Amino acid sequence: MIFSGIFHGQVYEAGIAIGGSNYIGDIGRTNYIYPNNFAGGLVFKYNWNPRIALRATYSYLPIEASDLDADTDFKRARGLEFRNTIHELALGLEYNFYEYDLSSDDKIWTPYILLELAGFNYNYIVNEPSPNQFMYDSKNAFAIPFGLGIKSKLIGNFAIAFETRFRYTFKDDLDYTTSTIPRLNIGGTNSDWYVFTGVSLLYTFGRPACYTKGF
Repeated sequence: MIFSGIFHGQVYEAGIAIGGSNYIGDIGRTNYIYPNNFAGGLVFKYNWNPRIALRATYSYLPIEASDLDADTDFKRARGLEFRNTIHELALGLEYNFYEYDLSSDDKIWTPYILLELAGFNYNYIVNEPSPNQFMYDSKNAFAIPFGLGIKSKLIGNFAIAFETRFRYTFKDDLDYTTSTIPRLNIGGTNSDWYVFTGVSLLYTFGRPACYTKGF
């Protein structure tokens, strides 16, 4: 392993994320970015070098949709709607397009992309013992997350980031549709997505002796 250059900036970042969440699936609108519920979470980052940051996040993501908001007559006539809540833990990295070092005068902002792996928990319908009386349970699943953003020094040890995260879930029941209950079987075969769009306020700290430049 090769180490090169003294790093005077902060290596750790911790803070909160606030924004909105939305769902993409069989019910309601099909907009990719349409934050219609307040969402938030916690963020922790380790700046491994000026181009790469490792990150961990917890996110609280309510989602909902209504066919009455859809842009097709078929969906509006169908009239389905739902609400669910996702709790997510994600690990991954940020790749910075520009070198990012908050101790410098000219490396204090950059666009970036996100590559992550996420585990999440959500509710689903188990059965319908009587009309309109559903039994619910929760389960865990994995998602492939990716996204993009832009971050910058704010003031002092504080930084700010704006980002959008997309999650492909491999699941088709975030909206409670299911093939086991006939009237909730709407025939969709595509997996559901959920999306977070928001801003993070981060406090930076820690001053390591050097950066890892490569192998």
